[in-house]
Amino acid sequence: MAEDPEGGGEKTEDASSRKLDKAREEGQVTKSTEIPSVVVLMAGVVALYVFASFIYQRSLAVLHDGLSFASVPLLSDVEAVHLLLRSTQSMFIILAPLLGAVFVAAFVSNVIQVGFVISWKAIAPKLSRIDPIKGAAQKFSSRAFMEFIKSILKIIIIFAVSYLVVKSEIYNIVRLYDHSVGEILIYILKIAYEIFVKVVLVMVVLAVLDYAFQKWKFLDDQKMTKQEVKDEHKQTEGDPQVKSRIRQLQADAARKRMMADVPDADVVVTNPTRLAVAIKYDGMTMEAPTVVAMGAGAVAANIRRIAQENDVPLVENKVLARNLYKIMEVGQEVPSELFQAVAELLAQVYKLKGKTL
Repeated sequence: MAEDPEGGGEKTEDASSRKLDKAREEGQVTKSTEIPSVVVLMAGVVALYVFASFIYQRSLAVLHDGLSFASVPLLSDVEAVHLLLRSTQSMFIILAPLLGAVFVAAFVSNVIQVGFVISWKAIAPKLSRIDPIKGAAQKFSSRAFMEFIKSILKIIIIFAVSYLVVKSEIYNIVRLYDHSVGEILIYILKIAYEIFVKVVLVMVVLAVLDYAFQKWKFLDDQKMTKQEVKDEHKQTEGDPQVKSRIRQLQADAARKRMMADVPDADVVVTNPTRLAVAIKYDGMTMEAPTVVAMGAGAVAANIRRIAQENDVPLVENKVLARNLYKIMEVGQEVPSELFQAVAELLAQVYKLKGKTL
């Protein structure tokens, strides 16, 4: 099992989606180099088969253009450059179908494996990449060993397929002396094409196995220690102590705002000592009486103290105070089921102050 380089213990936990996303941003993805190689070879074979006639005809035209002349031409420097440009253009046209097929195959095979990923971090220069000690260690890693095995397998596969195909055609090969040069050339191309196709088909199996190994190796390398999982959880969800402190500060700020509204209240309903609910009503701006502050224990005592300092009436009503504290939140209007009791209480207070609802 892989060890944590920082001494955090064994990497026994599967990589989280967050770590996989971060690795993807850095260009670390599950990727097999064998799949693009096989797809490119297959695309090349198909392109050669489909465009063989086109390539042949264009090649003949280039040869005819370059070798057919009535007399030896006297080329100047300018004419030599023009001839080179014309020949280069002709060769590009001949190879364009093959090059296009190879490019599309390479692009598509990589996109299918890893999606469309552009990571500048992956190509950024790093001194660690030229570290001889780290480089030597990588030469003896499991990934390097797997690459060595793949190279040996590919050599064996190519040799075995070539041998079997040639062996099966040995009867026809020994009789080639009785054919024209053109027929011999066509026959050789046919055998080469057969070898090529069979090698590619066998390499497909090797590519699938390699992709499975690369995926397993990548996920194994991305595994996390238990401490890394905890640290990531803290970064994602927030440190519980920090979150608790933030909630405490928010509660303190809300409590201060609430206490600032107590002096403007019309009445404070008490229980008488455990609960306190401050109510305010303004017929010009409010549709119903509103709770501006409430609390229990020390908070209730603080509400009563502020109310007394600002001449806000304290009225003891155990049932109403308990019901308001149970179902209300600060800033809410009194519900219909308690509206009558609150209205009667406000009427009593306004009567003492000489006010009306």
